[in-house]
Amino acid sequence: MTENAFTRRDNDNGNGDSNGEDGGRGVGRMTGRGAGAAAGTVLVTSGTGKTGRRVVERLTALGVPVRSGSRTGEVPFDWQDASGWAAALRGARAAYVAYYPDLAVPGAAEAMATFGRTAEACGVRRVVLLSGRGEPQAVVAEEALRGAAGTVEVTVVRSAFFAQNFNEGALLDGVLGGEVVFPAGTTAEPFLDLDDLADVVVAALTGDGHAGAVYELTGPRSLTFAEAAEELGRAAGRPVRYVPVTGPAYASLLEEFGVSGPEAGFLAELFVTLLDGHNTATTEDVKRVLGREPKDFSVFAREAAGNGAWHG
Repeated sequence: MTENAFTRRDNDNGNGDSNGEDGGRGVGRMTGRGAGAAAGTVLVTSGTGKTGRRVVERLTALGVPVRSGSRTGEVPFDWQDASGWAAALRGARAAYVAYYPDLAVPGAAEAMATFGRTAEACGVRRVVLLSGRGEPQAVVAEEALRGAAGTVEVTVVRSAFFAQNFNEGALLDGVLGGEVVFPAGTTAEPFLDLDDLADVVVAALTGDGHAGAVYELTGPRSLTFAEAAEELGRAAGRPVRYVPVTGPAYASLLEEFGVSGPEAGFLAELFVTLLDGHNTATTEDVKRVLGREPKDFSVFAREAAGNGAWHG
């Protein structure tokens, strides 16, 4: 899965929601001038989403000219309307691609192929694609982009489950209510902090040596959702427990909250598939790119609590 309101998609609603942290951590060895020269103007698709706005903040801090694309923003960009992509890409030297609704959905591979052809035609030299870890259908979309992009350098960043789903995504209400309901069973997941993801994306956009690379990004350790709930509760100062449910039960719950039946079924099935244990292992790719360890989940939880995430 790439990124959605529930998991890893940029929830691009055009309003610049959330309270992101300042950028640059992990890429501090670059000067603004050097980074800007390497990247030129960068288009950030879904620029108001969870990952997109963090990438925008970091590029801006480095002095890189940025176009923040969104459906209603200054730079119009809508994944459902390819007619506007060339205008957003023209004159850009690089692009960060966070596809909505998900790289695993039908039509995503075709969209990626169209984007790749458009990017090459517009003179883009480098693309960094956000993808999902352990998603076979997402790999199909990755290959479609790579195959269509021609001479464009493509770097793929496959992410584990976002830690920020607990304070910026759909699991926030569960933490506030003391019960995190999810179809993860007892499977452990190496939750990734979005600050680390954004730092890797910016390094790949502005630095050399990333062309053709596929980075699988995880946190430094794997936790079950029950263990994660305990850490969240400890940081928030009140009990939070994990309530495991089946995929169909979770789909029904999503429908109760207004998600359409087909999307709810797709999401629930995807979560069950991804959380079957094949994504449990951690990787060294954050350290490989940034030269430091990724942020631990307990640190994320303390920082989120300190910023008032769970005061509601």
